[in-house]
Amino acid sequence: MSEEHVFETLPLPSPNAYPHRIAIIGDLGLTSNSSTTIDHVIVNDPSMILMVGDLTYANQYLTTGGKGAPCYSCAFPDAPIRETYQPRWDGWGRFMEPLISSSPMMVIEGNHEIEPQVSGITFKSYLTRYAVPSEESGSNSNFYYSFDAGGIHFVMLGAYVDYNSTGAQYSWLKQDLNQVDRAKTPWLVAAWHPPWYNSYSSHYQEFECMRQEMEALLYQYRVDIVFSGHVHAYERMNRVYNYTLDACGPVYITVGDGGNIEKVDVDHADEPGNCPSAGDNIPEFGGVCHINFSSGPAEGKFCWDKQPEWSAFRESSFGHGILEVVNSTYALWTWHRNQDIYKDDSHGDQIYVVRQPELCIASTLEGSGKPEDGRGLTNEAADLLARWTRFAASIEMLTVAVIWTSFY
Repeated sequence: MSEEHVFETLPLPSPNAYPHRIAIIGDLGLTSNSSTTIDHVIVNDPSMILMVGDLTYANQYLTTGGKGAPCYSCAFPDAPIRETYQPRWDGWGRFMEPLISSSPMMVIEGNHEIEPQVSGITFKSYLTRYAVPSEESGSNSNFYYSFDAGGIHFVMLGAYVDYNSTGAQYSWLKQDLNQVDRAKTPWLVAAWHPPWYNSYSSHYQEFECMRQEMEALLYQYRVDIVFSGHVHAYERMNRVYNYTLDACGPVYITVGDGGNIEKVDVDHADEPGNCPSAGDNIPEFGGVCHINFSSGPAEGKFCWDKQPEWSAFRESSFGHGILEVVNSTYALWTWHRNQDIYKDDSHGDQIYVVRQPELCIASTLEGSGKPEDGRGLTNEAADLLARWTRFAASIEMLTVAVIWTSFY
């Protein structure tokens, strides 16, 4: 009764096999801008789609209509509950069919999937419509899980469920990362909806609590790239850890610019008059952990006076990203702006992300590696250390041989 569709499954774990192209999309919705984004994605022919939250915006379609509102709670302070206009989910599914009927799509929930209803029901539509490999990855929740795509291990985290270090998600994450074999899956990529690093006024420091709980664990296991949405603009960070440039930290990328009805974010927190107050940007889940910075260019301040050094590139345009992993060392990241769809070989931002785990052995040996192996080493660092030990031993034997020959 329906058309038959065919797609190619993801490659098995291997350091020499990767999805051809991975499209990264956030905060898509269903508008004319969303249509342009998906048209552009289809032209770029992805073999896999990673959707980093806020899919349909069914929870406010009737309220905001087609005009949108950059701040829902500000525009509708007396709204007792957000509606869940279910036909919007169906329409969004039909809208996405030309893409997701030929390319597998992996999703993680955003705040617009919460859809709070009577009796405390939340996430009903999201959980009903999307199956994820939670059980297969050892998770007891569909809000966080992991999977492999060739030589990439993806960790999908939930920002709207308990993320504290004493909770189930943190315990699962620690176990999952501990089991990653970087010899099989050299690349470690994480994704969740709200960004930890963000220089826009919108959602500024909103999920600082989650960062403080989880960042050290991701750094410890040397996550390579982190994708988020939520902020309706594009921003790529330099490698960073605890707001400090760090060659061993992940590259954080925000792609919440899919084209939804809430409009694009344009204000930067470091521009005069745009710094939010500490009472702004209250998360829909979790506590508030806003901080003033104790060192660096923003010492003693809540916001920077200029674009932070960890913010490498930012632009307020709708679009999407494409990740092309070349091998175990190089991956090409390209951000495509919607206005460039009709231009040949045009893009808004493009860089090679380079893995250099050997540079981080020293810091790993100093105690930032996994504690379970008794030596403070991550799997990858332990392998590198073993190879280095064998190499040093061979050099030592060669040196002894040379000295012995020279003596006689």
